[in-house]
Amino acid sequence: MQFSDINTLDDLNKVYPKHILDKFPIAGQGVYVNETNENWNSWIWQQKKRINSLEGLEKVINLSEAEKNNFVECDKLFHTGITPYYANLMDKNDTHCPIRMQAIPQKGELIVMKEDLEDPLGEEADMPVPGLTHRYPDRVLFYTSHNCPVYCRHCTRKRKVADPSTSSAQDQLDAGIEYIRAHKEVRDVVVSGGDPLSLSNKKLEYIIKNLRGMEHIELIRLGTRNPVTLPQRIDNELLEILQRYQPIYLNTHFNHPREMTRESLLACTRLSLSGVVLGNQSVLLKGVNDNPKTMLELSHKLLLMRIRPYYIYQCDLSQGISHFRTSVETGIEIIENMRGWTSGLAIPQFVIDAPGGGGKIPINPNYVVKKDGNKITLRNYKKQQYDYFEPV
Repeated sequence: MQFSDINTLDDLNKVYPKHILDKFPIAGQGVYVNETNENWNSWIWQQKKRINSLEGLEKVINLSEAEKNNFVECDKLFHTGITPYYANLMDKNDTHCPIRMQAIPQKGELIVMKEDLEDPLGEEADMPVPGLTHRYPDRVLFYTSHNCPVYCRHCTRKRKVADPSTSSAQDQLDAGIEYIRAHKEVRDVVVSGGDPLSLSNKKLEYIIKNLRGMEHIELIRLGTRNPVTLPQRIDNELLEILQRYQPIYLNTHFNHPREMTRESLLACTRLSLSGVVLGNQSVLLKGVNDNPKTMLELSHKLLLMRIRPYYIYQCDLSQGISHFRTSVETGIEIIENMRGWTSGLAIPQFVIDAPGGGGKIPINPNYVVKKDGNKITLRNYKKQQYDYFEPV
C-alpha cells in the first residue's frame, strides 16, 4: 500500500480495524463548519487564518476574565498563534483543558525565576555558524525556521520562535549546509526550528537534497509538531519529497491523548507509508500530562499510530514557563508506573536537557538495591528482589 492510496479519513478503513479507529475521534471543523473543505484541508489556509488576537479566540471558546487579562499582558512577550484545526480541539468552557493550557497565554508567563535563562540549553554558545548548533561529536541541530503553526506556551526557544527577525535567510541556510559539508565527522542532522515544515516544500527539499547529497550524512531527522497542530501539512508533494531522500526520521510532539485525532492518525499513517520512521518527544507539563495514566494512554495511542515513544523531557529552564515545570521525581514516578506494567516498546526515556549545554541526561528509577562483592540485588517493577552474580 502506498501513501497515495490513503487520502481521506474514510481511506483509513483500508488500514485499521474499526476498534482501532474508534480510539481516534474525528476533530471535524467545529465552529468553522461553514468553511469550505478546500480551505479547511489547505495547510496554507490554516497558517494564514491562525488565531492571533483576543477577538479571534473569543469566536472559538468562552474565555474567563483571567484568560482575557492574561492574553493582553502575555501576548506582548510571546505572540499567540493557533491554527483553526488546533483551536477546534479546545474544550469550549474548561479553562484547564490541556489544549488550552498549551496554546493560550497564562499568567505564569510573566514570572521569571532567578534560575530561568533566555537560552537555557546554551545553544548559541555551540553555534559555529548562525543557526547551527554542533554540540555532540557526530550530529548537529540545524535551525531552519522561526515559524510554527502553533506557538506553544511551553516553548524552550521563545527567544526565536514567533520573532521574524530570527528567520533563517537563504544565506544563513547555505552557511549551515556548507559547514555540514565541510565537517565529515557529522553523520546525523536534526532539521529543526521553529518548525521546518513551516517552510515551503521547495525550500524544504532544497535543504534535504543538499544533506542527502553528502556521503558522510547518514541520518536526516525532522523535528516537527505539524502532525499535532496542522496535520493538513502532510500533503502529497511533501510525502513525495520525503520518499525521495530516504532514510528520513521524523520526531513529532504529542503531549496529550486529546491531541490524537483521526486527522492526525491520517497524517502519521501517510508519513509511515512514505517510508518515514516516526518517533515522539513529549514534554512533561504540570496540569497537562504529569501523571502515569495520561502518559500511559499517550504511549499506547502513539504505538497505534506507528510512532515510537522516544523522549519525555523535563521542562527546560526557559524564561516564562516555570508554571509548567514539575519536580524531577514526578517524571521518575511516571516511568516507575510504566516500566513492567506495559511493554518496553511503549516506554520513552525520561531525560533532562542539562542547562548550559550539558546535553541530554537520562533519568531512571533506581532498580539496584545493593551490591555485595560480585552479588547485585535488583528489584523489579513489583518491588520483588532478585540476586544476580557477576563473573569473578
